[in-house]
Amino acid sequence: MSRLKIRPSGTSGLVTHVTPESAGWTYVGFDLRRLKPGETVSARTQGREACLVFVTGRGAVVAGGQALGELGSRMSPFEGKPWSVYVPQDSDWSVTASTELELAVCTAPGLNGGLPVRVIAPDDLGQEVRGKGSNTRHVTNILPESEPADSLLVVEVVTPAGNSSSYPPHKHDRDDLPRESYLEETYYHRFNPPQGFGFQRVYTDDRSLDEAMAIEDGDVVLVPKGYHPCATCHGYDLYYLNVMAGPKRTWKFHNAAEHEWLLQG
Repeated sequence: MSRLKIRPSGTSGLVTHVTPESAGWTYVGFDLRRLKPGETVSARTQGREACLVFVTGRGAVVAGGQALGELGSRMSPFEGKPWSVYVPQDSDWSVTASTELELAVCTAPGLNGGLPVRVIAPDDLGQEVRGKGSNTRHVTNILPESEPADSLLVVEVVTPAGNSSSYPPHKHDRDDLPRESYLEETYYHRFNPPQGFGFQRVYTDDRSLDEAMAIEDGDVVLVPKGYHPCATCHGYDLYYLNVMAGPKRTWKFHNAAEHEWLLQG
């Protein structure tokens, strides 16, 4: 199996755990927790900020000493927008599940920004359609660079069955602003129906990194550098949650030159 693909370890509790140390990079962390009703997960952010994304289910949230109430509304990541919570560095947080709950914990370095805890409600989120034809996908911006955070960029995408996504191939692996920003990235994949599968390729221009992998429900793909397009097979919609972070909190990407013609017309 590709070293860039992480399969879930079980069906409950902490099923995916990505740290900068385990990924061999500097910025992005990603945990996926599956809780049963009544179960609680709690943590302290230490020197990192966090974005808690309710992928599915509902739960009561306490963060930074504030009781934020019961959040979450959708039972499938393919149904509407998510609820999320921003938690700054050096803050405690806890979530107690009131239904079966799938909670993504997205983290990156805090920068002493002094930002407050805040709930990010579905009505606060912008949505857009990118691409056309069999490259159409639907994007929900959870924590874009236009909203306050120290390092994190968080977005989710739904790609209709049979379509490509993160395509034409693009990369963001050079700290060369304003042309390109360096951002590490994780993809958390879900399929509808869940027995579906798709494909993702991560590669560089010189092919020193060139890995193609089948992706299934619950897989996480690491993108340390290079281009990273994916596609889903006929009959199966693809959801993915992206977490990005780097030395500068901005998304400036470079398209693969040989495929830029696809953007014309």
